[in-house]
Amino acid sequence: MEPGPSPSDRARPVGRGPKVRAAVLAATLAELTGGGYAALTVDNVAHRAGVHKTTVYRRWKDRESLVVDALGEHIAADIPAPDTHAVETDLRELARSLVRTMTGTTGQAIIATMLSDAVRVPEIADLRRRLFDDRLRRSRPVIARAVERGELPAGTDPDELLKTLAAPIYFRLLITAETVDETTADDAARVALAAALAGALSRPRENS
Repeated sequence: MEPGPSPSDRARPVGRGPKVRAAVLAATLAELTGGGYAALTVDNVAHRAGVHKTTVYRRWKDRESLVVDALGEHIAADIPAPDTHAVETDLRELARSLVRTMTGTTGQAIIATMLSDAVRVPEIADLRRRLFDDRLRRSRPVIARAVERGELPAGTDPDELLKTLAAPIYFRLLITAETVDETTADDAARVALAAALAGALSRPRENS
């Protein structure tokens, strides 16, 4: 049996409304990071947040909806799209931002959830798709601006470039469990840029 949060982990009683919501979502992320999805219980989340479990159930019907809310809260805010006016530094900053996010509390919770049976839950599988789709959507302008400036070949596929950028970072995080840092990010940016400049990430031209 997984132990519950230690007394030092348990937050003092919180107020109502937004403070309760913030405390419960933060506690959910902490539980995901510490014990993974399989060990997460509403009781432990409530203890860590300093609220009664009935308070949690009044807002979330089950642990799945709680996890979706906790992770979804951060989808639109974790990785800003840089605009340094140079594709090399834009890609490097995108990669570094991804590394910072995925090695932080939210990123660790995402990894713990995506590597568990939680991905079989339709709502969480949908959240995973939305998470990656949102990151692609918000980063596409970085590539479009670089094409407009003539730094990348016309026809460069933004999604393919961004996936090439992220792939080595996710591989190390999810498959080989290697440490990732700014050097990892910079190497990923350099490889992605080289592939784009070589035309390997351009869309096929349609026959006229």
